[in-house]
Amino acid sequence: MPSYAYRGRDAQGALVNGAIEAMDSPSAADLLMSRGVTPLEIEEEAARQSLLASFGKHSRRAISLEDIMFFSRQMHTLIKAGVPILQALAGLRDSATHPAFADMLTSLRESLDSGRELSIAMKETGAFSPFYVAMVRVGEMTGRLDLVFMRLFEYLNFEKQTRARIKAALRYPMFVVIALTAAMGVINWMVIPAFAKVFDQFHAELPLMTRILIGFSKFCTNYWYIVIALALAAILGARTFVGTEGGRLWWDEWKLRLPIIGPTIRKATLARFTRSFALSLSSGLPVLQAFAVVAEIIDNAFMMRRIDQMRISVERGESVLRSAASVRVFTPVVLQMIAVGEESGDLDGLLLEVAQMYEGEVEYEIETLSARIEPLLVVCLGAMVLVLALGIFLPIWDLSSAMLGKH
Repeated sequence: MPSYAYRGRDAQGALVNGAIEAMDSPSAADLLMSRGVTPLEIEEEAARQSLLASFGKHSRRAISLEDIMFFSRQMHTLIKAGVPILQALAGLRDSATHPAFADMLTSLRESLDSGRELSIAMKETGAFSPFYVAMVRVGEMTGRLDLVFMRLFEYLNFEKQTRARIKAALRYPMFVVIALTAAMGVINWMVIPAFAKVFDQFHAELPLMTRILIGFSKFCTNYWYIVIALALAAILGARTFVGTEGGRLWWDEWKLRLPIIGPTIRKATLARFTRSFALSLSSGLPVLQAFAVVAEIIDNAFMMRRIDQMRISVERGESVLRSAASVRVFTPVVLQMIAVGEESGDLDGLLLEVAQMYEGEVEYEIETLSARIEPLLVVCLGAMVLVLALGIFLPIWDLSSAMLGKH
């Protein structure tokens, strides 16, 4: 027998909701009327869950980080001013210009109107991260919902600014890499075949480097479809491997050790951990629950596993300092601040200072990222020119010298 979710009013006019089993929707309505409940809305539970899941997928695709930031900032202002949450959501919905964002606000308001808590309603939409939902839940329990929304806005704003800086810093290196790749393609498909025809006319013995370049060029020219197929297979294979649990764990650990950008990624990850953990603790979230929530937003499987190990150690009775030292991913500065924070009872405050310190270092390293990548690009360009000089121009020089010697 199917189950139906209903919303209605009892004999006193109070709003009630729940689930009831019946053969069909009219039978469910008759059963509710017999119990003294006037139904306002009846919907099959399976269809309702499917609709929520569909909306969750749609909202994750359509609602941007800027929308969530706008929502957080406005909710902070309205709640601080004493505006009821239902009225605040209605006002935000009426002023929303993004259709998916307006639909999400409508869904939130309807869920609250049916008796659900704000954090549960947010979770059902699928538009908010587990960290965001957990922080809102803490705000509901502590009565500091306006403060939580402001801290969430500051956190999301930092994430947005960091992504924008990384994109700006990588714009020039990516342009150079694309230009070098295009130049190598033109040389391989057009320049080297032209020189190969010249060399064939003299029937001279060519150096090893020249034979390698000509052979590779002929392969790419005659079997270009194999080259494209191999490139696509390599890309798809890499993505499939990284998509597995073991592959993602290997990649997330390896990218922390990359030259030039590895230390920056590590500092950014530590900054995100310390800031989100400090935010969780200062909002009243228990330590064990804070570990579980923060691990979900780190976006690094290797660090996520280490944080989960810390949670297990703390759950067994170990101190935060010992659990942090045992996972071997934190710098001495972080460990020292954790030790002082545990002794003084101001762990969240000191972790926030660590986060600000690392955020400053990450900001500086991102701004100088282009300057640090440029030497590597110059080396690659020099290597390409050297290979061309040895493989193409040196044989031409030898042939020209031989011809001049005959004369």
